[in-house]
Amino acid sequence: MAETATPLIILVGATGQLGHLIGKAVLARGGKLRALVRPGTDPARTRELRDGGAEVREVDFDRVKAISEACRGGSCVVSALSGLEEVIIELQWRVLEGAVTAFVPRFIPSDYSLDFTRLPRGTNRNLDLRKRFHGILDEMPIAATSILNGMFTDLLKGQAPMVVQKFHRVVYWGDADQELDFTTMADTANFTAAAAMDDETPRYLHIAGEVLTPRGLRQSASAAFGQEYKLFRAGGVGILARMIDLTRIVSPQPKEVFPPWQGMQYMRNMFSGRGKLHGLDNDRYPDIRWTPVSEVLSEAATVAG
Repeated sequence: MAETATPLIILVGATGQLGHLIGKAVLARGGKLRALVRPGTDPARTRELRDGGAEVREVDFDRVKAISEACRGGSCVVSALSGLEEVIIELQWRVLEGAVTAFVPRFIPSDYSLDFTRLPRGTNRNLDLRKRFHGILDEMPIAATSILNGMFTDLLKGQAPMVVQKFHRVVYWGDADQELDFTTMADTANFTAAAAMDDETPRYLHIAGEVLTPRGLRQSASAAFGQEYKLFRAGGVGILARMIDLTRIVSPQPKEVFPPWQGMQYMRNMFSGRGKLHGLDNDRYPDIRWTPVSEVLSEAATVAG
């Protein structure tokens, strides 16, 4: 694969957790980084990147021309934006137009998820937005690469109700032998940085720090916490779907990016097998060490202890 001497990566979303990690990874790999932020952004939120050598530039994201000027000279624009339609479609579209008019050759959209290209529309609101954006992106004169990583392993430390420490259970729906993809946020960021600096990436790159079934997840939890975890089957995937429908009625929260039913939709996509990643590209950048699930859970055990 071809390499540029000192690629300039334009990063949007650097103040978010994933974006910050991507920025640090670009700098660690010897790339130049220009982080675009809104006017008035607290300097403390980007201080670590600036200290590492990044240029932080304030940009009026309502103006494509301003975005274009900020993107000039870039080899790849990386989006790590998070939000609903006004962000994933509207803002990201303006960033895309800015990249195109600045003649940036490559664009990495804010996907970082399971394989939503294989999901029927209507099964996941947030991923439907990304699918809609792909319809825009694929019509633009720019090379695009999507990074798909399954679930962030970090969520197993408490946010995703799959490993329940209090009751020593691994909760699942459907089949205990369904394979599930997990990748830490840091590993995803490192891979994204490498892809941003690689000018021969394909349209999609699939990665998984570890692929585990619920049975395998139970073994990892038992090893991490030093005590036996058991499987708990909460029901079939159909029951989970009905729970999602009920939760959306009781607590719709349409303006929240991650309401409870959104996380439930994501788990349905995983446990149904429809979002499973195939043909992993983990070996594309051999220097990356992939963090196993047990290591992440061990961190949670240390904190709890």
